[in-house]
Amino acid sequence: MRLLVDTAVLIFSMISPERISKRASVALRNPGNVLELSAISVAEIAIKASVGKLAFSDAILQEALQELGFRVLPFTAQHALKLFQIPLHHRDPFDRQMIAQALCEDIPVVTLDKEFHLYRGLKIVW
Repeated sequence: MRLLVDTAVLIFSMISPERISKRASVALRNPGNVLELSAISVAEIAIKASVGKLAFSDAILQEALQELGFRVLPFTAQHALKLFQIPLHHRDPFDRQMIAQALCEDIPVVTLDKEFHLYRGLKIVW
């Protein structure tokens, strides 16, 4: 099964895996699952690192993606157009884009963000 991993879950995977729920941990370790990180999450990490909110570099992120076995899911025009159709339950633009991707791709999101549950049809793993 494909899983779209939220930015916070990727960061927790690297620096404090004990913060990840048991169910999510099992899903992330299952070799039958394909772990995907949105290109939006890559941009979010880069932006937050550049303004000093995260201590990351591109090398650290690339190493983590490889070590954890993540592949990057590109953000497409189809994903962007989905933003017109989803309600404004969530004001974080990075999260809204990830939600649009997950809905378009029909894949569950591994996230601890409770606001994701407000989106009808969105599957959550936590």
